[in-house]
Amino acid sequence: MQSNISLDQRYTRFVVLGLVFRERNLLVDYNCKIKCLIHSQNTQDSNIMGRQLICLTPVKDEAWILDRFIRCASKWADVIIIADQSSSDDSREIARSFEKVRLIENPSMQFNEPERQKLLIDEARKIPGDNVLIALDADEVLTGNFSKSPEWHTAINSAPGTVLEFFWTSLYPDMRKYWLQGTRAPFGYVDDGAEHIGTEIHSHRIPYSDTSQSVTLNDVGVMHYQYTDTERMQSKHRWYLAWEWLNGKNKSPLGLYRMYHHMNALNSIEYKPIPPEWMESYTKNNIDMTSIRRDNLYRWDRKVLEMIAEHGNIKFRRLPIWDTNWKAKADKLGFTDLDRFTDPRSFLQTRFHYWLGFTQANARSVRMRVMDEILKLVGF
Repeated sequence: MQSNISLDQRYTRFVVLGLVFRERNLLVDYNCKIKCLIHSQNTQDSNIMGRQLICLTPVKDEAWILDRFIRCASKWADVIIIADQSSSDDSREIARSFEKVRLIENPSMQFNEPERQKLLIDEARKIPGDNVLIALDADEVLTGNFSKSPEWHTAINSAPGTVLEFFWTSLYPDMRKYWLQGTRAPFGYVDDGAEHIGTEIHSHRIPYSDTSQSVTLNDVGVMHYQYTDTERMQSKHRWYLAWEWLNGKNKSPLGLYRMYHHMNALNSIEYKPIPPEWMESYTKNNIDMTSIRRDNLYRWDRKVLEMIAEHGNIKFRRLPIWDTNWKAKADKLGFTDLDRFTDPRSFLQTRFHYWLGFTQANARSVRMRVMDEILKLVGF
C-alpha cells in the first residue's frame, strides 16, 4: 500500500519530531543540573562550612581488621588519624595505603590510654576549625545508616563543646546477631579545645565531663567486632585481668571474672538480628563486613607470659586466667624455662574458678549477687 504523505510533509514531521526530542533532552539535562545543584547544596549543608570529620584511632597489631576499618571510616571521615604503637604486623603498611590516613607514631612502650588519646587529639587540633572528633578503635565501625540519618547531620552540626553519644553494639561470632553493650557511650566531640583528662584504663576517649552538653544518637551506633573472634577476645581479657590485678585496682578475682565474662551472662532475648541497613551501604561498596581472620597466637598472650615471667606464676594463682595452656604458648613464642608457666592453683582455687564459669549465666540474679558479695568478704 503506497503512502499518501508527500515528501515535504514527511520532512516537516521529521523536523518537528527532532525539535520535540531536542526540547525533551534539554529538559532532562535541565532537571539533571537542578538535581546536581540540590545534591551539592545538601552536601555543603551536611556539616558546617569548613568543619571536618576526623576519626581518631590508636593501633597496635590490628592488621586482622584494619583494612575493613579504614574502608568503612573513609565513607564518613575527612581525615583518619592513626597512632601506631610499634606494630609488628602489617598495620603500618595497610594504613599508608589509604589517602585519608594520617599516620603518626605513638612512641610509648607502656599501656597508657590517656597518653595515646591526648596524642590523637593534639594531632587533630593541628587541623584548623571546630572540627568533629570521632574516636573509634580499629575493631569498631559506625552503623552504615549514618548517611541517611537526619540525626547524624544534627549531631555533626552541633555547637562546639557538644559530646556525641552513640549506642554501642557487640557483634556475635556468627555475624547475624548483636547485643547492646551497656548504655550510650561518648564516641564523638565537637571540638572546642577543652582539655582531655582520661583514666588509666577504660577511659573516655574524648574531652568529657558530667556537665558536658550532649547529643544522643538513637539511630546511628557503633558496631564492635571484638567478640567475633572468641579466642582473640579471651586472650585480650586474660591480659586485662592480669593488668588490673598487677596495678592495684582493688578488684577481687571474683569481681574481675564477672566483669570480663559479662557476655556469658546474656540470655537469648538480648540477642537481636543485625539490621540490613547497618551493613548495606558498606557491602554495596564492595567492603567485606563479615569474614573474620583468626590467628594462632595473639599479642596479649606474649604480654601475659611476660607478666608471669617477671612476677612469678604464684602472683596470678587467684586469677581465672588458667583456662589456657601457658606452657604450650610460651614454647611456641620462644620462652625458655617453661616450668615458670605451670598452673600454680590449688585444688580449691581450681574448683572455685570452675564454679565461676558454671554460675556466670546467672551472675545478674539477686541471689548470685548476694552470694558473690559474701565470697568477696572471705577473700574471693
